Amino acid sequence: MRKIWLFFTSNGPKKKLLIEAYILLAWARVLKALPFSKVSSTLGSRMDETSFEIDPVKIKVLKQVSHAIHIMSKYTFWESQCLIKAIACMKMLERRHIDSTIYFGTARDKNGEMIAHAWLRSGPLYLTGAAEMKGFVVVSKFAKKVRKHELLLEEPK
Repeated sequence: MRKIWLFFTSNGPKKKLLIEAYILLAWARVLKALPFSKVSSTLGSRMDETSFEIDPVKIKVLKQVSHAIHIMSKYTFWESQCLIKAIACMKMLERRHIDSTIYFGTARDKNGEMIAHAWLRSGPLYLTGAAEMKGFVVVSKFAKKVRKHELLLEEPK
């Protein structure tokens, strides 16, 4: 009950960010139910990476988005594990015109069974799945390079 109260008493921008995270976690859950071949085209350039450098001004935004995804993933009525968090976070960054790279890795668990993991990076920061990514071998990655919408002015003739 306390957490619900904290949500409703939080400031407008933070509340909007949390609501956006929740909606995009739901959207990512729907995408997970689709064949990966249909979803992969929305993830960016296959086997490409974005830069490890980022404008320092964007670091605060990256941390806020990552925090919102982690918070709201605890309150979904559906499974919101690594892949769903990474896709939702990528979409939130895309909406803010920030590049990111999603990684897919595999490893073997203690019983020798194949397991998979997904994580997201933007600039030098790992926003989702960082704690678990060690021990996984990257088998695929997609770079979401967001084009900046710049106005092109015609030169007078």
